[in-house]
Amino acid sequence: MKIQESAENYLETILILSKRKPTVRSIDIAEELKFTKASISIAMKRLRENGYIQVDGEGYINLTEAGEKIALSMYERHNVLSDWLISIGVDSKTAAEDACRIEHVISQQTFEKIRNAVK
Repeated sequence: MKIQESAENYLETILILSKRKPTVRSIDIAEELKFTKASISIAMKRLRENGYIQVDGEGYINLTEAGEKIALSMYERHNVLSDWLISIGVDSKTAAEDACRIEHVISQQTFEKIRNAVK
């Protein structure tokens, strides 16, 4: 099932934050993405209802197996694409920004070809 780009971004952000912090809460996501707490709250509700995250009684957010699979895929795409763009001369800031957009629309076939070329 294809999910929206915004959901992929939220899941990837949760993964990245969980690598930096012992726990992740909605406020952490809002601060990282510079979004309002209200918009994050709505998004987290949708992710929870769709089975991509779990939120415990203290408000800590964890990825489910399905959510983690998507998050890891987006994270890998972002890193490979950023590295590739940098390797062809794009500055790191622009490469990161462009990779963030490209990672959601590129086909799996094209991504695999880029990943193999970067190796």
